[in-house]
Amino acid sequence: MTTQVIVLNGGSSSGKSGIVRCLQEVLPDPWAAFGVDSFVEALPARMRGSEEGIAFAADGGVSVGAQFRALDAAWTEGIAAMARAGARIIVDDVFLGGPHSQERWRKALAGLDVLWVGVRCDSAVAEGREIARGDRVRGMAASQARLVHEGVRYDVEVDTTHTESLVCARTIAAHV
Repeated sequence: MTTQVIVLNGGSSSGKSGIVRCLQEVLPDPWAAFGVDSFVEALPARMRGSEEGIAFAADGGVSVGAQFRALDAAWTEGIAAMARAGARIIVDDVFLGGPHSQERWRKALAGLDVLWVGVRCDSAVAEGREIARGDRVRGMAASQARLVHEGVRYDVEVDTTHTESLVCARTIAAHV
């Protein structure tokens, strides 16, 4: 069986988006990419900063409510349906719930050939990227750098602290 879905997990500003763009270039077939950031942007504005939706604390913490979870479950199942229909998919996610977040994806992607990728980055480097981006709550990168990997199992891991996105993408592509 050939890989149908690549799931990248890493903290905010760890370099996942750059790796995704490079993967789309180096992989021989077309791969569609879907990221949690785009999912959050697709939510109604009233769900951002609300108890039922998704809220970002001043210290970079993230909390989600019941409405967010319901839409997230539908989004996850939709991604899986596209893969089952023949699309090759790259998912860019942040496993705030560690192994529970991975299990949510495992259930949705059951029966598909999935490559699980951990994208690591030193917290200080990720924090510098976060500041440079200017579109994140300060503290998210540092708080998520280790948290999102706790208890998660991967097929391959890359570290963007000192490695460029293209090199990381080629490492991942070698496992596809």
